[in-house]
Amino acid sequence: MVDYNIELRGRTILVTGAAGFIGSNLVKRLCQDIPQIKVIGIDNINDYYDVRIKEARLEELGSYAGFVFVKGSIGDKEMIDRVFRDYRPSVVVNLAAQAGVRYSIANPDAYMESNLMGFYNILEACRHSYDKGEKGVEHLVYASSSSVYGSNKKVPYSTEDKVDNPVSLYAATKKSNELMAHAYSKLYNIPSTGLRFFTVYGPAGRPDMAYFGFTDKLRAGETIEIFNYGNCERDFTYIDDIVEGVVRVMRHAPERKNGEDGLPVPPYKVYNIGNNHPEKLLDFVDILQQELIRAGVLPGDYDFESHKKLVPMQPGDVPVTYADTAPLEEDFGFKPDTSLRDGLRKFAEWYAGFYL
Repeated sequence: MVDYNIELRGRTILVTGAAGFIGSNLVKRLCQDIPQIKVIGIDNINDYYDVRIKEARLEELGSYAGFVFVKGSIGDKEMIDRVFRDYRPSVVVNLAAQAGVRYSIANPDAYMESNLMGFYNILEACRHSYDKGEKGVEHLVYASSSSVYGSNKKVPYSTEDKVDNPVSLYAATKKSNELMAHAYSKLYNIPSTGLRFFTVYGPAGRPDMAYFGFTDKLRAGETIEIFNYGNCERDFTYIDDIVEGVVRVMRHAPERKNGEDGLPVPPYKVYNIGNNHPEKLLDFVDILQQELIRAGVLPGDYDFESHKKLVPMQPGDVPVTYADTAPLEEDFGFKPDTSLRDGLRKFAEWYAGFYL
């Protein structure tokens, strides 16, 4: 039985990246399930991908009485300080970040502003939430990524592994977030938990993700390129499983305690959230096209073979992602378990409804 030490009922929660894929689903879950909750959502609604999807997510969230939306970037320190001052959140979930491995090669500035300066602003605001003896932020939960594992050969990836060899700037910023959080946990006794997400997918997901891009191209009659000749393996994790993991983690902050030297031991944890069951990209694409035909996105006689091309690996990518989720299971009694077919079926049905 998990010893939850944070009550979410009747509390104020700050979720950054609230119009994003994970953020919007988390806000929806909190507003639906937790009585008297107030959720402050921040997002800059950038045009990294189709803004209409972000607007549709926000429109749905607008129906919840407990939801307050603030448009802005976490890179804006004044705005962040104002939100903390005005709303005094008990729990902060930082999901705002410039996402994507390949985009970090083309547009590094966006990663510096959001992923480093933005996260620094959040940490500073958490630190000052304790000023003048205030209770302040009881738990900071933040998004890391499976990308931090880089080209580690050992699988499954464990949070005990050394992760000092990032293969993209995006991965480097996420590893930096973990280091920054650790320093602030040590210096200011801020309970923080980092979550390394593994290839999240589902309805209203990110169009820059492979399954979404494949769908767009197949529908347009274009050829899709499957990297590493289809032998890449990914720990595809359905969005509802990710959100379930985040909510459980939010409710248990790492304990504050002192070490033998009388100084605080950092109340700091990092977990993987993944499916613990990697799938070959070729198998993934095969199930995807079956479900797209079933949902009416593609015609029943679609010639899939003539629309796929097997190509070599590309820079910044890794051949396999595979999460060791034992610590998450031990500490929270939870293991993601949505099957690939169920998850892709829900995505295909959403896509048909949104675009057709």
